[in-house]
Formats: sequence, structure tokens, C-alpha cells
Amino acid sequence: MFQQGLKHPKLGASNLNFMMTEKIKNCEIDFKTITPTILYFGNPVAIVSSVNPDGSPNLAPISSFWELGWTMVLGLLTDTQTFANFRSHSDCVVNIPSPDLWEAVERLAPLTGKHPVPPEKAAKFRFEPDKFAAAGLTPLASESVSAPRVKECPVQLEATVSRVHLLGGELRLEKLGGGAAVEVRVLKTHVRSDFVLRENHVNPEKWQPLIYNFRHYFGLGAELGKTFRAEV
Repeated sequence: MFQQGLKHPKLGASNLNFMMTEKIKNCEIDFKTITPTILYFGNPVAIVSSVNPDGSPNLAPISSFWELGWTMVLGLLTDTQTFANFRSHSDCVVNIPSPDLWEAVERLAPLTGKHPVPPEKAAKFRFEPDKFAAAGLTPLASESVSAPRVKECPVQLEATVSRVHLLGGELRLEKLGGGAAVEVRVLKTHVRSDFVLRENHVNPEKWQPLIYNFRHYFGLGAELGKTFRAEV
């Protein structure tokens, strides 16, 4: 078995990595083929603000998104209120919470803005028209879009939907009602001042995202808690 926490005062990180790689090469390793119910191998969390048909805000926590340049791709189920809102209103804010906000994210987790609640969600989710209040979060006016920012989140990305790609052909996804990859164009990036380094840089020594790791919440360190849907 591998030694845990291998350290040596005279060895740098690159040497330690090399030693561990060599150790792996020279060992027999057992792999198992498994069928996990989810593939969340440690994803950052975002809270997406969108605009309901009546003009009120909707909030939704997501953990399927990535960025390239100032384009973000959001992974959404198509039976969600967020997806329905994007079909009629392109404004949104991608709010990035820090690890200390995991409980607020979890308060949002069992809520839906869909009324009535879709049948496949009825056993675990409930309708909530005022998610800001339910999660104990504060709306903050945006500068370029009509969707509000989340004041408590240290990073807030104002954006507009530019393209929607429906995802098909995957049976597990179809059982969840179908999914979509939604392209959004970031218009403005707001970062809490104590995380800003030299005007236009985020200080990586201070900033930590909230990580969703197989339905358990982490920072970049010890586990913080788990979602109500966690199976282990």
C-alpha cells in the first residue's frame, strides 16, 4: 500500500510527485469497474439567478459548469425553472459561493421554482416562490442584467444566454427529464475586494470555491457537510 502524507524536509513538491509516480509504476494496483449514480468527481458550485415570468427572481444551485474565455457553459436539467426562464429571458447571474456558504446552498437544494413540482421530483423537492428568503440570502441589483446578484457570494458573473444545446441519447439523463448545455456570455465580473489582487486578478491564496464532491461539500480542505440526496 502507498504511504500516506509522504513528506521530507529536503524534498520539493516536484520530487515528491516524481517519487509517488515511480512508486505507482512499480506497484500492482487494483481497479474496479463500477456504475456510480452520479459523476461528480469534485465540481465547483454556482448559484444561478434568473428571472421568472412574473419578474421575480429564481435561484438554483448547480455543479455542472465550465468556462472558456468569457463564455460559460451551464449544465441544466430541462424540467427546471431555470431552464424555462432561459427560454423566455436571457438575463442571468452566475454567483460563485465560498465554502462558508455551503449551508445556504443546501437550503436551496430541495427547492424548485416549478409549480406544480414535476412528478419525478415530487418525492424530494418542494415548490418555493421566494428562494432568497428561504436560503437566507440577499438580492443585490446587477449593473447590466435584470437578474439579481447574490450579495453573500464573493464572485458574481452577470451574463446573458447566447445558445442552448439540448443533450440527448443518454438514458440516465433522459430519465431525469433531459438536459441541456446552456452557453452564457459573461458581461461583468464582480469580485469581493478582499479577494482582488492587483486590480484585475483573483488572489488564489485567499480564494477558495465551494466544491461538490459526490454530493458532499468541501472547500479545498476537509469536508464541510453533505447534501440531503447523499447516498453515503
